[in-house]
Amino acid sequence: MSLQAIVTKNAPAAIGPYSQAIAAEGKTVYVSGQLPIDPATGAFAGDDIAAQTKQSLTNIQNILKEAGGDMKNVVKTTVLLKDIADFAAMNEVYATFFAEPFPARAAFQVAALPKDARVEIEAVAVL
Repeated sequence: MSLQAIVTKNAPAAIGPYSQAIAAEGKTVYVSGQLPIDPATGAFAGDDIAAQTKQSLTNIQNILKEAGGDMKNVVKTTVLLKDIADFAAMNEVYATFFAEPFPARAAFQVAALPKDARVEIEAVAVL
């Protein structure tokens, strides 16, 4: 699998742990949105955004491991937040799961998430 960050000065620079775009070759895996549910308990990993972000990304990590990959294979994520004010705290945890070249990313505040979660994250990976 080959990943290459695409960077241009003709678009705004990334302002966090993500790339403007990623070019990738290989088998594509689409990971459904992951709520912060701990599979061992069936409950949220915690009430705060940091704990919930960590659990959502850990769930993605475990799914990718089952597929034969890891977080280095992620080329795109979408982060859905209950409250955009949680963005900085989410971003701090998010940055610990990824290294350069960072995946492309979009983040949105949404009206509501299933089970009243604070965050849901989906990912696209290339193995």
